Amino acid sequence: MVQKIYYRIGEVAKKFNVQPSLIRYWEKEFDFIKPKKSDKGTRLFTKKDVDHFEIVYHLIKEKGMTIQGTRDYFKKHYDSRSLEQLQVINTLKRTKSLLKDIREVLTGHAG
Repeated sequence: MVQKIYYRIGEVAKKFNVQPSLIRYWEKEFDFIKPKKSDKGTRLFTKKDVDHFEIVYHLIKEKGMTIQGTRDYFKKHYDSRSLEQLQVINTLKRTKSLLKDIREVLTGHAG
């Protein structure tokens, strides 16, 4: 995903290969996925929202947890400090990837 401040629901859906309806559903089920809404009602997801969605996606779609199981998991393992730490880790990963891309452009080759 291109580095942006806000992502529309279609962009998030495409990143995870899901329907926008699933994103809206999980938004209702998990109070920490809180996209802003434009004056016209368009959902605008921050990178933090996308990071939170990614965790839910991983637990439900990849690990096979139920919605209630995922809620319980978050209560047990993710307090606000843990989510902030995860956000920092994801930011560092994106920064590392960006720096690698810049190096490739400057050196003229991959590696």
